[in-house]
Amino acid sequence: MQWAAQAGPADLPCFVERSRFNPKGSAWGTVRMETPVLYFYTDRDTETLVQVRFPQGALTEWFPRATVANGSIRWNHVTLKPHLKPDFPVESGKSHYYLARETDASPLVSGSDQERFLFYRGVGTFAPPIAATTAGDGSVTVWNPRGQPLGDVIVFENRGGATAFDVRHATAGQTTLAVPALDPEFASPAIELERMLIAGGLYPKEARAMVDTWRDSWFEEGARLFYVVPSAVVDSILPLAIDPPPAQTVRVFVGRVELITPATQRVVMDALSADDKATLDKYSRFLEPIGKQLLASLASPERARLSARLQTVYAQSLASAVQCR
Repeated sequence: MQWAAQAGPADLPCFVERSRFNPKGSAWGTVRMETPVLYFYTDRDTETLVQVRFPQGALTEWFPRATVANGSIRWNHVTLKPHLKPDFPVESGKSHYYLARETDASPLVSGSDQERFLFYRGVGTFAPPIAATTAGDGSVTVWNPRGQPLGDVIVFENRGGATAFDVRHATAGQTTLAVPALDPEFASPAIELERMLIAGGLYPKEARAMVDTWRDSWFEEGARLFYVVPSAVVDSILPLAIDPPPAQTVRVFVGRVELITPATQRVVMDALSADDKATLDKYSRFLEPIGKQLLASLASPERARLSARLQTVYAQSLASAVQCR
């Protein structure tokens, strides 16, 4: 479904560069490319050129400063400095951004900017490599449209702080997962996610930094599916060129599919009917597509009333998206 993939509160520090073609942070698409980073490891100072192409999307934020045009980002002069004492930019306030620095990767310098990694983000308009549907009993059927093995998948649910998850290593192209009973003690798949990422090729500190970065977002209210994106798919969606070529390149991406389950539909419908903004706010950037699907089945008078209420709450969410001047 199309959705405002960057709606909601800003989660990046203001020194991060932003596209002038996305001034309100509300670009629409089917996929949010949520903060991939490039780490480098070397034992000596090395100058390199790095380019990432995103032919099925648009780049919206990045750091250090770079040349961005026509779905491509290019850092022309990146110097890797393994012995440099880090002096990375920091601003007051919390941000998802900083935890990605908690690794042993070599610091780098690009122009006047210093960082632990190259960062970029964007919005895409393509179908993910994994598809999923939900059933009335809450089960989730997952499949690879090309019939290829699914690998590791996790389905997770959070309802009012009670959580549950199911982990599966699927060698076939399709599997069905049943979410177990919700646990009020907040069961978390964080350990399983770290294991999957390390098995995919990340160093333990990288895997931990990724899970810590997105812990609050990945495990927020609602239901969703996680999977490790096959490296061949990553290379086809985001072709990467590094000059001179590194001795080894490992790319490990986590895919997330937000699931509009029957339970989600009931909660959102009840909250819309009761004008319960606190509950609606929990669904944040996903509220508009969830509400649109719900309202399609209602009769005209009720649909118009609840649609107006939905748009009011959603507009308030969009209004809080930009914090930088």
